[in-house]
Amino acid sequence: MDVTVALLQLRAAGRDLDANQERGLRACRDAKAMGADLALFPEMWSVGYDLHEGEAPGELMSLAIDLGDPYLSTFGALAAELDMAIATTFLQAWPDRPRNAVAVFDRHGEHALTYAKVHTCDWDLEAALTPGDRFAAVDLDTPAGTVRVGAMICFDILFPEAARVLMLEGAELILVPNACPFEPWRMAVLQTRAIENMVGIALANHAGPGYDGHSCAYDPLPYPLEGEEPGDVDPTVVRAGREEGIVLARFDLDRIRRCRAEETQADAYRKPSTYGALVRDEARSPFIRPDARR
Repeated sequence: MDVTVALLQLRAAGRDLDANQERGLRACRDAKAMGADLALFPEMWSVGYDLHEGEAPGELMSLAIDLGDPYLSTFGALAAELDMAIATTFLQAWPDRPRNAVAVFDRHGEHALTYAKVHTCDWDLEAALTPGDRFAAVDLDTPAGTVRVGAMICFDILFPEAARVLMLEGAELILVPNACPFEPWRMAVLQTRAIENMVGIALANHAGPGYDGHSCAYDPLPYPLEGEEPGDVDPTVVRAGREEGIVLARFDLDRIRRCRAEETQADAYRKPSTYGALVRDEARSPFIRPDARR
């Protein structure tokens, strides 16, 4: 069972919701023509991740949309038309302050999951947003079959707890919308998250100045499984360049599932009784930050 994720490495039209919708719909159609089972957008595509310093939450609220908005329902309808799952990103309407979110539609156009970024960049522009409050995984119907999917967004990848919770919720594939320069060290972190949790991870980044693309995907298999030919195994599924375009990441889900059933990482040999410090509420020196929202 191969699941193909289209990483939509696109350039947004700033805060022009209609233009971004049109570009996104066209990219989804192109992804389907290329053989994708799921299309993944970069972070906060609806407004091009166009946040302004000092902007009041009320100003951002005027750009935010809820799940019933025609912008999102159009992507749901397209998912059904194309028989392809779509993970589209947007500024989500929320009481007081909007959220940075991704909505996932299955191949029938049914809403399967909404995830709001938990680890917001509170020292920066995202201080004007409401952080999400949970990680969840769902069984997603794709043309290739059912795969259990979860989501993280950008800064989330630097917190091992995010991917770990998704693994514990059964995620086999983690989708990561992104909006930052994706340097090699970030790729190394993402690869580590895949290996330590025995999951496939697909990341879509914006193209253009300030982001520079480099969308990428990793599987959890850094070595051959028993019975396979010996030799080096590269967990890199795909790594894009800087240019705008659509890159396909094909995951061998049968092999990932075999790895999860046989190997030592993820939940097989954890010692949860020793991890109490992970849920301690207070930060301790030198990690105390006055603008952190815990």
